[in-house]
Amino acid sequence: MESERDLILLYDGVCGFCNSTIQLIIKHNRKQIIRFAPIQSPFAKSVCERYPILKEIDSLVLIESFNSPTEKIFTRSTGALVIARYLGGWRIFFLIGYIIPSTARDWLYDIFAKYRYHLFGTYDSCLLPPPEIRSRFIEVS
Repeated sequence: MESERDLILLYDGVCGFCNSTIQLIIKHNRKQIIRFAPIQSPFAKSVCERYPILKEIDSLVLIESFNSPTEKIFTRSTGALVIARYLGGWRIFFLIGYIIPSTARDWLYDIFAKYRYHLFGTYDSCLLPPPEIRSRFIEVS
């Protein structure tokens, strides 16, 4: 069973699309089991030092069971599918994506990620969440 602090989502804090997605997740994550940290944060950098493969990822990293013996890392399209599973409801429809091989899913994900700034814009710095949800963000005061 997932605990309240089971998932941590590292996201691109300056990406317009990523920030909109985080707001959507917050709205629909009623159990509040997902915490967030910009990939540009010191916390995210420390996670990337533990997992060198993450240094090439600049958009989405999902950590399940953080700092436990069963800790798992999900990136790119698989991370998005795991989030859909946790959110439940109609979003589980997206789990049909698992029938597509991960190499093909990640190829499509990477194309979208490459153009996300152009399509959705960027911020000069990571946005500060409103006080009522700030506790769900790691290293935000």
